[in-house]
Amino acid sequence: MIRIKLQVELEYQVGEGPGADFVFNIHAAQTGSQSVVDESLEISQPVTPQLHTDPVTGTRCMRLHAGSGPLAIAYAATIDMDHHTADPARIPEVPVRELPPEVFGYILPSRYCQSDRLANLAMREFGHLWQGYSRVQTICDWVRSHVAFRSNTSNSTTSAVDTFVERVGVCRDFAHLMIALCRALSIPARIATGTDYGADPALGPPDFHAYVEAYLGDRWYVFDPSGTAIPMGMVRLATGRDAADVAFATIFGSVQASAPKIRAWAVQDPARGFELPQHSSLALSTDAPAGQDVPRAPVHPGHGGGAMAARRVSARA
Repeated sequence: MIRIKLQVELEYQVGEGPGADFVFNIHAAQTGSQSVVDESLEISQPVTPQLHTDPVTGTRCMRLHAGSGPLAIAYAATIDMDHHTADPARIPEVPVRELPPEVFGYILPSRYCQSDRLANLAMREFGHLWQGYSRVQTICDWVRSHVAFRSNTSNSTTSAVDTFVERVGVCRDFAHLMIALCRALSIPARIATGTDYGADPALGPPDFHAYVEAYLGDRWYVFDPSGTAIPMGMVRLATGRDAADVAFATIFGSVQASAPKIRAWAVQDPARGFELPQHSSLALSTDAPAGQDVPRAPVHPGHGGGAMAARRVSARA
């Protein structure tokens, strides 16, 4: 069992006038193998957020309207993950005709994952391989070896095709390219967001992290094409077709944003069954088999007006 303590602090300055609308994906998802033990939410303005849980993915999306002036959001949670693990050699791909209805959409091209434009490349490089987990892992390894990780080398319009051409990017770009190549082979793939637990401090302060989930066998399995984090320690926040669906903040209005402050650390307590995340050769999933209902989060976040509870975050756990 993995227990992660998560803290997220976001700060904005909303311009004068009618205010701004925000959509946040910062709440930990409640899934078949990931449970929210406790959580809290503090908002510096006296607003009432709306929280929606996607019944299929468990993604919890928060929407709010803020007035002009400073806006601070502080989210904290304790999350337990009891990963489903499996032998990669025993996990097959699923024929299109047998995909569950809720999975089918993830084999189609999307805004940032133009799988139709990368079909020839995918068939040339991976079409001859055994159709199973190992082929998806090979795609993951190929992306990691052909793209260099470098901060500030892409922007909100960079797509999988751009990343293939430029061969440089951040975790979001690695994920988009891997997803597009998988979909080009009719392997369902989606983007997931979390935090970069275990990342090298040389890469900068802790940050949100984008990775990939591919549908194989009877569930979604985790892949980290950028290789910058420890998958076993990545708390799942949101999932979608590509980055357009899972941005940690989507803003409508005149707003200046500060860099997010994030801290995620693992609890080590063998007597209680809590171990530190580590790299594993087994296939990992935080999902239940397709078709099972997503559990509801046991604790609903509160919201507070007035001053945000004071919380300082170190550079890296």
